[in-house]
Amino acid sequence: MYANLHAMDLATRILIVDDDEGIRSLISEFLEKHGFQTETAADPTQMRALLAKQRFDLIVLDVMMPKEDGLTALRGLDAEAPPVIMLSAVGNDIDRIVGLEMGADDYLAKPCNPRELLARIRTVLRRYAGRQSANENQPAPEDAPIEADIPADSGEALRFAGWRMDLEMRLLFDPENRPIGLSDGEFRLLRAFAEHPRRVLTRDQLLDWSRGEDSDHYDRAIDVQLSRLRRKLADAGDEASKDMIRTVRNEGYLFVPQVVRG
Repeated sequence: MYANLHAMDLATRILIVDDDEGIRSLISEFLEKHGFQTETAADPTQMRALLAKQRFDLIVLDVMMPKEDGLTALRGLDAEAPPVIMLSAVGNDIDRIVGLEMGADDYLAKPCNPRELLARIRTVLRRYAGRQSANENQPAPEDAPIEADIPADSGEALRFAGWRMDLEMRLLFDPENRPIGLSDGEFRLLRAFAEHPRRVLTRDQLLDWSRGEDSDHYDRAIDVQLSRLRRKLADAGDEASKDMIRTVRNEGYLFVPQVVRG
């Protein structure tokens, strides 16, 4: 399933929410040329009406809309809502941070290259499909966790303190083999730590290794991602997991566990 996402496109439904009719049409036509099924909404009210009647696999949601903005609409989505990619003509750090903090799966500045949006959509769908598969295959609470009941290693992985990062499926599993939901930014940040363990990393190094050319836009958001990542590791792991990422005063951060690749 993960190796052939193009085959999934034919059955994938995308909801495009933007007050600009021209942008809605442009994105819709481009995605349909690549095999997706699309619906459009001019505002969050229409979005909610469509979500109540139809199933969608992903929402492309504009931030700057009159009456009700995209961030407010995002906040109102329930836990059963599909993944969301936010679009914003402003593209500033504050909107990006708030959007990620509120649960957006990705964030793209407008005007964006349609091919980049297509690539982001496929990445989010692949990651979301992997999480859904892992959740469906989890053993019942009364059963002991069984390695065979979760997705097998897709190939390259990083292992530390009982945790496993599947680098191909972009999934993290805790010591009990339970999948842990990470945003794209959180996964990249954890990977940067795990690929450079037991050494003090500066904030600039983390920015370079986790975001590359996009690091300038991510400068403030890394603090939010680091806080959320630490909390998720602590909540899902044992007592030692609370200190997995250690702050080294005036120097940076240290990833404490030993890491094994493979």
